[in-house]
Amino acid sequence: MTNEYFMQRCLDLAHNGLGRVAPNPLVGAVLVHDGMIIGEGFHTEYGHPHAEVNAIRDAEKKHPNIPENSTLYVNLEPCNHHGKTPPCADLIINKGIKKVVIGCKDSSDKVSGKGIEKLLQNGCEVVVGILEKECRELNKTFYTFHEKHRPFIVLKCAQSLDGYIGSGHIIHPEKREWISNEYSRMLTHKWRSEIQAIMVGTNTAFHDNPALSVRDWSGANPIRITLDKDLRLPQHLLLFDQTIATLIFTEKKSAVVENLEFIKIDFGKSVLKQVLNELFKRNIESLMIEGGARVLNSFIQENEWDEARIFIGNKMLGNGVKAPEIHGNFDSSTSIESDILLIKRNP
Repeated sequence: MTNEYFMQRCLDLAHNGLGRVAPNPLVGAVLVHDGMIIGEGFHTEYGHPHAEVNAIRDAEKKHPNIPENSTLYVNLEPCNHHGKTPPCADLIINKGIKKVVIGCKDSSDKVSGKGIEKLLQNGCEVVVGILEKECRELNKTFYTFHEKHRPFIVLKCAQSLDGYIGSGHIIHPEKREWISNEYSRMLTHKWRSEIQAIMVGTNTAFHDNPALSVRDWSGANPIRITLDKDLRLPQHLLLFDQTIATLIFTEKKSAVVENLEFIKIDFGKSVLKQVLNELFKRNIESLMIEGGARVLNSFIQENEWDEARIFIGNKMLGNGVKAPEIHGNFDSSTSIESDILLIKRNP
């Protein structure tokens, strides 16, 4: 078996933590002896043991003493500091594991090479860069957060065949005619369960009265965010029901009640920068923008986005609110029953 084979197993394991470990990264680990996996694990939930710990514990169920010449594979550099859990580098050293194969370095200030350095200083052989591209892709939100000092930003919308995202008329939410089909909406709820925060503009909050919850999927609800400069949004909207943590950016006041926080910012300056800076301070690594057109266009114009996910519904609207324009070719196109999902990464 090759290094790449075992690293791919780490990636497969790590993916199981999606939606539960943020703001920590997705990490999987396998312990190998004589070409065979003797223990494996992944980071299951924020605050719980890391992947390396779970892999070693799994191995110790059958091998109370880790066999000599065992190799630990892990897709991200082991931590070297005390956080919610003790340093993984210390555990590796204490267990006598002499070789560690790492997918890619950690770019966070707390680690960033220090875990590797500690392993080397204590006699471990360290190999770095196995399936590095794939390892970085798995933790794209983590790397974006630590390297750009803002969340990984996903733009999401559904548009008609003729390029509109809505009719432009106020329609009662219960009578809304959906552009995308039920399978696309279910996929959107899956995405919501995988990100930390979701944002809509004032007009979308007012006209659509969205719950922004995970209803058609299993998982945690993201933090809800909207803009309300003059506090004109009525309190009966679902965003104010206090069932889900919600942030309201306004210029009128700062206040906190249960599950609802008003954050005062200066709307005379860059609103996006202030919002993103605040989310960075709160360790919110991923953000999905679900509309409306004004907010989506603001992120596009300021080039503050990382991925666009556009559903093209199988219907014509004739007129209404024009869909945001994202120039260039899309990276992928997928059929979802009657819809087409287009995805593009921002270079």
